[in-house]
Amino acid sequence: MDYDLLVIGGGPGGYVAAIRGSQRGMKVAVVERELLGGVCLNWGCIPSKALLKTAEMVHLMNRADEFGIRIKEVAVDFDRVVDRSRQVAGKLNKGIQFLLKKNK
Repeated sequence: MDYDLLVIGGGPGGYVAAIRGSQRGMKVAVVERELLGGVCLNWGCIPSKALLKTAEMVHLMNRADEFGIRIKEVAVDFDRVVDRSRQVAGKLNKGIQFLLKKNK
């Protein structure tokens, strides 16, 4: 197949470049070894922020009494915490897939 633009890597620079090329009428291909969105979206920044949000909530719940709220016990289900962080990343990954399909 012939392409006008070949983008190597589907991270934040790559998928944006691919979309822009397509919007300008180019026939574009994206080559990605793993998941669209790159390291930040799939393994770094985004999942880490989801984990940090959980830690913040646990911290606030442990201080609830200071605000006149009684919480008997705070328990953390680490499997669900990790699953949530993966779901957040997965949802954003699917959004990038949608954008690329929408822009051919």
